[in-house]
Amino acid sequence: MYTDIKGIQRLFRRYQLDGGTLPLSPDEFANWAIEGKHWAPTREAVRRICAEQFSRAMREDYTTDSKGRRVRTKHAVIVSRKGTQTALWDDWKTAPRSHMVRAFQQRRDQIVGDCRQLKNDVDSYNDDHIGMPAIQLILDFTLDMIELEGKAA
Repeated sequence: MYTDIKGIQRLFRRYQLDGGTLPLSPDEFANWAIEGKHWAPTREAVRRICAEQFSRAMREDYTTDSKGRRVRTKHAVIVSRKGTQTALWDDWKTAPRSHMVRAFQQRRDQIVGDCRQLKNDVDSYNDDHIGMPAIQLILDFTLDMIELEGKAA
């Protein structure tokens, strides 16, 4: 069974070889994989799904602060335990300041990493599609932040 990331990638290639159409939603892929008996949850997959749902629930736990801002209440710090990375979640009201500093820095680092990957993807796409107008990518978010803060006021 294909339950890890590389296995799911191999299964996606099998989907394509079997004549599967693109674009493809995750739900359509899951239906194809489960109905074709290419994927079934193992105990580890069920544990991982539960852990992912927990993390998603923590990420989506919001409140409105005293100034009317919508803010996350739960924040994770990525740590290594026995050679494996894991997220340790804490509540913003009770977490030690050191946890929050590290959580905010790690989230910022993730954003920078996402921007770097997006730039690589856009640059490569533009390089492979010479003769077409290049897709322009602006990574300065100053005006976006001003606009969003104006809408929130």
